[in-house]
Amino acid sequence: MSEPSLNYVLCPDGAKGHRMAYWQWGNPRARHVVVCVHGLSRQGRDFDVLARALCKAAGRKIRVVCPDVVGRGQSDWLQDPAGYQIPTYAADMLALLAQLKPKTLDWVGTSMGGLIGMVICGQPDLPLPVPVRRLVLNDVGPVVEWRAIQRIGQWLGETGRFESVQAAADVLWANSSTFGPHTPSQWLEFSRHMVKPLQDGSGCVTLHYDPAISVSFSAMTPESAAQVDAMLWQLYDQIKASTLLLRGANSDLLTRDTAKAMMQRGPKAQLTEFKGIGHVPTLIADDQVQAVTSFLLD
Repeated sequence: MSEPSLNYVLCPDGAKGHRMAYWQWGNPRARHVVVCVHGLSRQGRDFDVLARALCKAAGRKIRVVCPDVVGRGQSDWLQDPAGYQIPTYAADMLALLAQLKPKTLDWVGTSMGGLIGMVICGQPDLPLPVPVRRLVLNDVGPVVEWRAIQRIGQWLGETGRFESVQAAADVLWANSSTFGPHTPSQWLEFSRHMVKPLQDGSGCVTLHYDPAISVSFSAMTPESAAQVDAMLWQLYDQIKASTLLLRGANSDLLTRDTAKAMMQRGPKAQLTEFKGIGHVPTLIADDQVQAVTSFLLD
């Protein structure tokens, strides 16, 4: 399958509910499901390269599902911006998993997607169809460094107006050069799904996400962030899934000290680092894709 199918799941909230979009690759009847969840301002098509690689390696035995977290991509926007937080996202994933009904379940989470994965995997009483078997945490852990939060907060919510996809890609690169080396064609393809047309007839585009996702994020303080870290460690220590931790060697969000602690606590994650990469590895480079596919399909 060279392109995914677009699907939706209805998720409850305090209003009339909302639809979460998800991109499905591979055999739609396969009972082995890999859920890939993106970062804070990203969307499910970030995993195109990885999804193709998994489907090529596993054939019809696998289904790769890449949701657009609510407020991003093809998903609805929330009426109440206060809902743009991890508990809402995790609840939406439970609705998705109930619809997918996997028999074998793996999880790949990049940054925010990894935090959601820790919530899903770290609470044994959640109504999952099956427990998560293998968990990939891409450059994220129970400690989210305050300096990284400040850096991201400088541009989050600025969805902009661009004359072309290439112009948007250039601005995205300015905010995302820590993602590491990419060819111009790789970066343009990676950026293509990050924009949508403006509805003013101008032919210009804007970033795909609801600017209000920045509201809860910008309200964080060092004190509240520390409280979240303590909660995340509690969740991490309860994870039973076999865990692979990916880290950009220059990451400012996941420090080497936190990564070392994650190798010693909870599921005792296996660590793979990528030189010359910060936050966050995009899972496009061959070595990054190979690290994930070999872990999930071994």
